[in-house]
Amino acid sequence: MSEENVNPESDALARCVREVVEFVDAGGWDQPPQMFALVPTELLAAAEPSLLDQLADGAELTPIEQDPFPDDISGGSRALDEFLATTSWPESVAGCALVQEIVILPPEAESDLDEALVPLLSDRDAADDAARAAAESHPDRRSARLIAAVLRDGPSLCLMQLRPDEDVDPYAPIELLTYENLAPNLVSALYATLDAAEDDD
Repeated sequence: MSEENVNPESDALARCVREVVEFVDAGGWDQPPQMFALVPTELLAAAEPSLLDQLADGAELTPIEQDPFPDDISGGSRALDEFLATTSWPESVAGCALVQEIVILPPEAESDLDEALVPLLSDRDAADDAARAAAESHPDRRSARLIAAVLRDGPSLCLMQLRPDEDVDPYAPIELLTYENLAPNLVSALYATLDAAEDDD
């Protein structure tokens, strides 16, 4: 991730996302999706002075883990989209972040997915289930974490962390990857959760 030409808002978001990634990574893999509210550290310190010792020095934003998602929600499912569509935040929340585990495939595996999906395109739920089953059973699949974060009226950041091989040093630095136009629908859905609070006023 390039550090060049980043405005202060982007820099604050990147630092907060790194904190989220390290927190989730400490819990290991095979976790359900996790949501975080991104709150201005100054507001949090004023509201909860007892937390001062736990807040990162100099951090403009502090991530706050939210309650677990309902049991029927798994990464990439339609249920997650529908849950986000009903989510809103108070004005004190500056942004939000979502971490979910996904399965990624090499480009050449797209034909396998097409074969699984074509007969089911009229049924979105069935197509979603078939795509996930085909991806998870593909011999060239890789597990990864998708981390998406947005700030209200501000920048967004979307990163991917590949699941390391078992023989990789567990203390090795976490490698985060980014790609052009990574998960735009998810980013839009997260922005919508922040807009929802404004619409209710």
